[in-house]
Order: sequence, then structure tokens, then C-alpha cells
Amino acid sequence: MSLSRTTSLLLSLACLISQPALAQDTTVLASLVSAREQAFADSMANRDFEQFQRFLSEDAIFYAGPAVLRGKQQVAEGWQQYYQGEEAPFSWLPRQVEVLASGDLAHSSGPVLDKDGKCIATFNSIWRLEQDGQWRVVFDKGSPACE
Repeated sequence: MSLSRTTSLLLSLACLISQPALAQDTTVLASLVSAREQAFADSMANRDFEQFQRFLSEDAIFYAGPAVLRGKQQVAEGWQQYYQGEEAPFSWLPRQVEVLASGDLAHSSGPVLDKDGKCIATFNSIWRLEQDGQWRVVFDKGSPACE
């Protein structure tokens, strides 16, 4: 095989390897994001603030009522209050996850429950597959509970 053909083949292979999500079925990716969302929720149940922060993209934006928290540090500072105390003030569950055909963005949503398990809101999160191969939250916004 010629050097240029070998180089071309290696470049093509490198492109495929650098975009593994494109080769995967979006159903498989949705399952991965759902599991990631559940692990994110488990950080609250387990009272593990350090773990919570690992799910945040550096440029995450979380809506906090009328305020907007911009960037991982500001989101972490705004959410730290929810990790105080032994009992979680709320929980959430992924109910629906959709992934773009490109395989690099996903939307998850589901109920937010109070301590007694009553639905008090619905969350909506946008996840991005980042350079290190990890899905992280880039946008998060809750809305009042509704049917």
C-alpha cells in the first residue's frame, strides 16, 4: 500500500474514532444519557455535592426562577444549598430522553418530586457529549408541575 493511501486510510479511521457517537444508534445514546441523568439525580439523593459538580459543563446555564446561573462555578454555588443537611429537599427522575441524530446533544425531562414523593415540577435538561467522552449538562430549567 502506498504511503499516501495509508495516510488517507489512517486519517479516515481517525475521523471515525473521534466521532463515535455518530456511529451509534440514538436509542443506545438515549439509554446512556438516561443513566447519566439518573446518576446526576443520585448525587442529590446521596448528598454528594462533589459528584453533582462532575455532571456540569464548564459553560452550563441553569435557570433559577428569574435568575440565571452561568458557568459551572456559579451553578455549583447556587445549588450547594440543596446539598446541605442529611435529607434531600427534592429528587428527580428521567422519564423522556431524546438524542439528536448527530449524537452530540440530548434532551432529558421528567418529574421533580418533593420529600414525600409528590410531583412539584418538571425538569428539562440539555446534555452535550463533550471532548472527553462524558455527557454533561449545558442547560437546565424547571417548570411548574402539570399533567
